[in-house]
Amino acid sequence: MQTPIIIRKASEADLPAILDIYNHVIINTTAVYSDHPHTLKMRQDWYNDRINNNFPVFIADANGEVAGFATFGHFRVWPCYRYTVELSVYVAIGHRGKGISKMLLQALIDRAGEMNIHVMIAGISADNDISIALHQSFDFVEVANFKEVGYKFGRWLDLKFLQLVLPNTPKAI
Repeated sequence: MQTPIIIRKASEADLPAILDIYNHVIINTTAVYSDHPHTLKMRQDWYNDRINNNFPVFIADANGEVAGFATFGHFRVWPCYRYTVELSVYVAIGHRGKGISKMLLQALIDRAGEMNIHVMIAGISADNDISIALHQSFDFVEVANFKEVGYKFGRWLDLKFLQLVLPNTPKAI
């Protein structure tokens, strides 16, 4: 029997597990264009930045184990980009293929709607067919393909931008 998955807000207690997932991705995949694992302090700073800017950090809880996490933050810091965010979704290797990424992505889309976000951007390595298909299943469309902008594992990497336009309208400032 499969463990039920609960999507909930992350807490500081979840950061070591989030760090483990993220570092596994850094070391073993092209999903993060970084060469060096992060430290717990880096994840704490990242988490505090998200929370202080009212951005969500969700985890997929599998019977007390962090099976994945998702968040979004500034796409660009200039004020006129305030209705656009860039998202991230990561699932622990032992929990992939169970629909967790779909649950996390849906939670982000729902929260973006609540926050009156108009556009969500996903920056995805062009070789990550699974992530591209996931986002396309939620009606994200490819809007850019940057050639050879990253270099990892001894090869050049292309970066695709996919976007989802939500039907939100800016509120008066």
